[in-house]
Amino acid sequence: MSTPLIELEDLRREFPAGEGTIAVLQDVNLTINSGEMVAIIGASGSGKSTLMNILGCLDRPTSGAYRINGQDTNGLEPDELAALRREYFGFIFQRYHLLSTLTALGNVEVPAIYAGAPRGARQDRAASLLERLGLGNRLDHKPSQLSGGQQQRVSVARALMNGGQIILADEPTGALDSTSGEEMLKLLSELHQAGHTIIIVTHDAKVADHAERIIEISDGRIIADTRRKPQEESIAPPLADHARSSWRAALGRFGEAFSMALVAMAAHRLRTFLTMLGIIIGIASVVSVVALGQGSSAQILENINSIGTNTIDIYPGKDFGDRKSSSILTLVPRDADLLARETYADSVTPGVSASGKILRYRNLELSATVRGVGDQFFRVRGYEMANGVSFDAGSISRRAQVAVIDDNTRQKMFPNGDDPLGQVFFVGDVPVRIIGVTAPKASPFGNSDELNVWLPYTTAMSRILGQTNLQSITVRVADNYDTAVAEQQIIAALERQHGTKDFFTMNTDTIRQTIQKTTETLTLLISAIALISLVVGGIGVMNIMLVSVTERTREIGVRMAVGARQNDILRQFLIEAVLVCFIGGFLGVMAAFGLGFILTHFSTDVNLTYSTTSIVAAFACSTLIGVIFGFLPARSAARLDPVEALARE
Repeated sequence: MSTPLIELEDLRREFPAGEGTIAVLQDVNLTINSGEMVAIIGASGSGKSTLMNILGCLDRPTSGAYRINGQDTNGLEPDELAALRREYFGFIFQRYHLLSTLTALGNVEVPAIYAGAPRGARQDRAASLLERLGLGNRLDHKPSQLSGGQQQRVSVARALMNGGQIILADEPTGALDSTSGEEMLKLLSELHQAGHTIIIVTHDAKVADHAERIIEISDGRIIADTRRKPQEESIAPPLADHARSSWRAALGRFGEAFSMALVAMAAHRLRTFLTMLGIIIGIASVVSVVALGQGSSAQILENINSIGTNTIDIYPGKDFGDRKSSSILTLVPRDADLLARETYADSVTPGVSASGKILRYRNLELSATVRGVGDQFFRVRGYEMANGVSFDAGSISRRAQVAVIDDNTRQKMFPNGDDPLGQVFFVGDVPVRIIGVTAPKASPFGNSDELNVWLPYTTAMSRILGQTNLQSITVRVADNYDTAVAEQQIIAALERQHGTKDFFTMNTDTIRQTIQKTTETLTLLISAIALISLVVGGIGVMNIMLVSVTERTREIGVRMAVGARQNDILRQFLIEAVLVCFIGGFLGVMAAFGLGFILTHFSTDVNLTYSTTSIVAAFACSTLIGVIFGFLPARSAARLDPVEALARE
């Protein structure tokens, strides 16, 4: 004796009702053999739909046994029940339950996707089934473009996609007109003759009359089991063979989940964009802030480089603001000569200055800063000559009355564009001749509009200031020498020279490092603030995805009914979340570039330097947010009960 295809033994199904339970099915015993055409009939609330859900492995019995082809379903995991649905069952729902975003061909393909069928094979089979059902010219039509009868035929084709050994039809004519209903019943009879086991759930006796066996159910119990004619021997149709290597099947399902995620996103473009908006703003903020921080830092460092980032200044006294520094006269030219002979010194210049000195040229008087410097000053400070030459060592030794002026002084002194070289003007009462003009140069400190005149320091000390001591010495450290080491050696050399430490040093490289660290800290702080918008965007993604799960509950139920595993549902919704964040990240980076273009186009003071690291980190961060904040909604979708999902309006 062959094993029954379906066997129920003392099956019972109870549901919570207040503080107690209500039994919808009670002690049901039923056997259905392969090839039968069975109608389960009963009034509304009799338990027939609950019985169909259990037969289709969409629901579980509270107690009793349910075996399919001898396999007990008790204790099976959700994915194992999904495997049974893929292998044995094809569902024809009263309300069709077609996926609105897919075409007729796409709807029919869905069960084979979860069965691991190759794309080409399943498309050929789906097209063949639709052609057999008279829908060969409707393959690319979506459900909204099909009539009720055509939608029902698509549902039948989907039920047959994986073989459909057992066809479960829930009120198959309930949503059809009489003509379409007759065609549907005729189609079910043809499927029965082809060897399929047909189980029709209906309340209509006329529909039940088409079956060879009628099972009547009332108040959760079978009250009649009538066989209208002897069962004909039939051979069950073979199941579709989709056997492939596990990794190929998994890769195929991933690819299909990716495609379905794109279709779902395209079907709800506005919602998808609004979901992305928080990520776009967050990524654009992070990338722009980092670019602005790095650009500003680079600009500041460039300004510092213009005065030499490897210079060390020496001043008399203990520190800036030392009131006794003016009485310390021990910093003298021979100290500069001593330091110039050291190996770490690239160039050295003594320095004295007098602010607010009056310059007189013809009938013009100007207030300027006059500095006495050495012949290496212009190399130490990185000045370039626009016209003429700087003074040399001979000018220093003979105390020549020559001067180099900056471009600001040239413009003020010669407003008509006259050639300044060779012209004589007075510094106080001392006449000097202009031998050079420096190229324009922005000043990182102080007023860039200041007028500057440079004289040999010997001339300034003897003829203008009347002093023998220096106000400063500046050493430019050789490029291959560590400035911190050079600073310590300078201090040691001058201490030996003076017999005490009556001076202090200022290392511009330390200033550069301090400014760099400060800008990095500020950039990090502002980036952290911008990162908050990313987190807010991630929460928005999670909320929208949770809403999406609620809106698409029935779609999830349909996918589970045709054999989707929990991981398949989890994967699809997780891919959607990651795609939303990834595309949002890309658009955010583009927005950051666009913002940078606008800022730099309309303002020359703004400097942005985009970092590849920050862009890659932004993409990684947005993807991670998609995974983290998308997991909860995806898991929520994967854990939905198929029966509840299908029943959700």
